[in-house]
Amino acid sequence: MAHRSVKSHISGLLFFNFANLLPQSSSRFGKYYKSLRNKLASGFITKCGSNVNIEPHVYFDLALQIGDNSGIGQYSELYGDIRIGCNVMMGTNCIIYSRNHSFSRTDIPMCRQGFSEVKPVIIEDDVWIGGRVTILPGVHVGSGAILGAGAVVTKDIPPMAVVGGNPARVLKYRK
Repeated sequence: MAHRSVKSHISGLLFFNFANLLPQSSSRFGKYYKSLRNKLASGFITKCGSNVNIEPHVYFDLALQIGDNSGIGQYSELYGDIRIGCNVMMGTNCIIYSRNHSFSRTDIPMCRQGFSEVKPVIIEDDVWIGGRVTILPGVHVGSGAILGAGAVVTKDIPPMAVVGGNPARVLKYRK
């Protein structure tokens, strides 16, 4: 158990201090950078599928689960318990939160109230997440959905829905 923990720490350190700074996957020699980021991430996150494309300059933590052929866009930030299915595309600068700050008490400053409970974010298979999308805690995105660029997703998204806006709303359904 201790050996795995040391290996996990080393993978994380190498990922965030070296591989995360390498050029993007579409650059010259990009397939090697992609492979290295995938290999190191699989050493410390909860689940990392095959052929995962993690672009550079991203943040995520140990609780991340990501399925086969999925990707995390450049400069994206995924905080907490995030479960991404297979064949998911993610644009740049996306933010996904699985918890929020507590703010229910008015007798204590919000900065001293800590965090709310974790509410996992679940993104099913074959989802396209456009650039600069924000997904808030507890959201479930159904298979085949498209989240338009800049959308702020505060509620569950049905399968095959195309959504956009702030807050995101269903614009149409894919056939």
